[in-house]
Amino acid sequence: MALSEYLRGVIMKRILLVDDEPNIVKLVAARLKANGYEVISAYDGQEALETARRVKPDLIILDLMLPKMSGYKVCGLLKGDSRFAKIPIIIFTARAQEEDVKLGGELGAEAYVTKPFDSKMLLSKIKELLKQP
Repeated sequence: MALSEYLRGVIMKRILLVDDEPNIVKLVAARLKANGYEVISAYDGQEALETARRVKPDLIILDLMLPKMSGYKVCGLLKGDSRFAKIPIIIFTARAQEEDVKLGGELGAEAYVTKPFDSKMLLSKIKELLKQP
């Protein structure tokens, strides 16, 4: 086993970050990397689903309004598949209406973070979902 694989298994948690806005991806990825996470990015729903199935991340941060396939659909497909159902999903969106939050929960998302976001709160939620100290 390569050292990088060993370190990833021991220390670094892999997060799939899905958003169609490159500036948001760049900002959030930089914050996550600075806090010791490995970040893989996807920019549309189809790419998110394919990437999640290929790399099996430890956690997914998922925008709702995405090209090709909505975040709701991605969440539902992953949570409906026993191989990926246990991966925590944080819905990460500007949509803050009660029905959006409710639907995210019904589809199996573990958390719902609205944009603009507080990075400390997002990091705290990630640590909680990954059960890190």
